[in-house]
Amino acid sequence: MTTTRSITRLATGGHYFEAPRWHDGRWWVSDIYAGVLCTYDEEGTRTEVLRVEGNPSGIGWLPDGSMLVVSMHDRRLLRRSPDGEVTVHADLSRVCEHEINDLVVTSDGRAFTGTIGFAVAAGDPPRPGAVFRVDPDGSVHVAAEDVICPNGMVVTGDGSTLLVAESFAGRLTAFTIGADGELTDRRLFAQLAEPPELGPLPEVMAALALIPDGCAIDAEDGLWVADAGHQRVLRFDRTGTLVEEIADPHGNGVYACALGGDDGRSLLICTVPDFFAAATGVDTDKANLELTRVDVPHGTGRP
Repeated sequence: MTTTRSITRLATGGHYFEAPRWHDGRWWVSDIYAGVLCTYDEEGTRTEVLRVEGNPSGIGWLPDGSMLVVSMHDRRLLRRSPDGEVTVHADLSRVCEHEINDLVVTSDGRAFTGTIGFAVAAGDPPRPGAVFRVDPDGSVHVAAEDVICPNGMVVTGDGSTLLVAESFAGRLTAFTIGADGELTDRRLFAQLAEPPELGPLPEVMAALALIPDGCAIDAEDGLWVADAGHQRVLRFDRTGTLVEEIADPHGNGVYACALGGDDGRSLLICTVPDFFAAATGVDTDKANLELTRVDVPHGTGRP
């Protein structure tokens, strides 16, 4: 199951990378605890695009080319127009108490994002969060409740299914997306073992066989998943069967991934030695962007 693929380092020296995307010939990534959304070219040159005081996370693009970016702490979606103007697209602070995190935008401009549900960086015990839908007009709707730390999100190539990583339940959950954006038919997509009961965070993390974080979907609707608990990325096929594992050669934590490059076969992997050290400011320059090559390219799925 574990494969040996050549892994090269695109860049290092970030604070904590999340939500990588390939767009317009560049890698886009949120350096969360540095408060910066930035791009990297294929030589690893970094360009700062946007400072987000509330800490940036999930990134997506609307049909008109505007970029949405999550502002985690103040629970807002910011909208950066093609000419660089930044406005508030949606304010979720009225519907959730804790940080929002990852983001996926559908082809018709609906955005799905989730609230972690508890103060994860402070080590609080996990509690259920929720997934929200933000329509193109900026209106906010609760799309799914009782989701255990909704994290990475993708939409299948035909636009019919939302897959959500429930980090501290150790599972990937699927929803059918209706024509009106409603989520129905909640079901298990993949899980390596039964999750433990919720309790103290260190105990939950130690007991999980998989801590799914950021995700990327390929042309076969196969899902690459960063496993935040086991220093690896995993690929599940469209049936939810585990088919490949790539371990980080440096033993660092793996927190997000994205497919891109000119042919869509480059897998970008976000790593850092210690999430909690990065989140609390103990380590501020040890995050890395790693690259490997995979067999199935990115397709029409999102992001």
